[in-house]
Amino acid sequence: MTVKGSGRGRVTAGTIAGFVLRMARESTSIRTQAGMAESMRVDLATWQGWETGRRPLANVKAGVLLDIRRRLLALGADPGVLHLLDPAMDADRVITSTIHPGAGARHPLGSWVHTRDTAHMIAWALNGTVPPVLARRAATGRRGPVAKAPLLSAPDRSVFFAHLRETAESALRAGDDGLLLHRQCLYLCSYDQGSEAASWMVQALHSSRELISVRGWTPRWATARSTATALVRLGDHQPLLDFIDKGLAGDDSAEMANLNYWAYWFGSIREAQPDDGFMRHGPSNWDPVRLLRGLVTGLHQAPAYMDLYVHSLWALLTTNRWLPLADPVLAEGLAAHTARLLDHDGISLRARRELIVVDNVLRENRT
Repeated sequence: MTVKGSGRGRVTAGTIAGFVLRMARESTSIRTQAGMAESMRVDLATWQGWETGRRPLANVKAGVLLDIRRRLLALGADPGVLHLLDPAMDADRVITSTIHPGAGARHPLGSWVHTRDTAHMIAWALNGTVPPVLARRAATGRRGPVAKAPLLSAPDRSVFFAHLRETAESALRAGDDGLLLHRQCLYLCSYDQGSEAASWMVQALHSSRELISVRGWTPRWATARSTATALVRLGDHQPLLDFIDKGLAGDDSAEMANLNYWAYWFGSIREAQPDDGFMRHGPSNWDPVRLLRGLVTGLHQAPAYMDLYVHSLWALLTTNRWLPLADPVLAEGLAAHTARLLDHDGISLRARRELIVVDNVLRENRT
């Protein structure tokens, strides 16, 4: 595939999934490609093609791919790595479709709400940030120089972000039909650290800033939420505080939409969602314990978004006061972290009030 304007001139459609497949192989006792090809009963060139992405796993028949997964699992492959094959294939599709936009083809970012795992896979290819699941794995010793990430070349990244910005602007002109595509493009555009890109992002985000002040749920609620959080990444925290006050707190439908969003992001809602409508009318059978774990982890790992995490924890625990009993160790850790935050003078008044409520719920349920 030729990339216009790219000095590298080529991007492989299955690079990320191939890299994950390689890591899955290396987590088994069969460390060589030749040994794995023999175990899988395929020729060596086929296996090498899958790992390099020259033969994208997404093009493999569903039954064959299922068999590959089952065989790798039986050989002792890390289940956490195998789980990433699907989001890796999704990430490959997003990147390839952006660099090589098909005439009249619908962009995949407008076809479904991508997950945290997919976002991590894309970030891995764009800036080398290792997904948390993989960061916990011990590095595998290899012979010779081997890439540590499925990182796109600088020219390919440049083409990707240029096309992504064009797609975001085109989606915005489509009105409500382009809302999902627009907000997901904006999210990925924030990974571009160039000065020109930052200027474009500020302008694009501030053009949607008025949505933040709209009270409660509207069809553009998810865009307002994404805009507020993206502005935090650019160093502007006030829009997120405004969004919590005006677009979230005290409105039952918006509070449910926020929890549904988090539930999908952290994997409590397992079914793929074609649009943002699930946030308001989403499935009611998602696992609140898994959501609690995700929010607690996020509170530790992303302090810039503390106000949103605190408010979401407050909303989850006040409607499910039994939750601390489901994971006492997690509850104890949250209680300790809550106490540290309450001792800090820099937290907002809303966050302080909500943390006091969270602390009370935790105290009620101590075992």
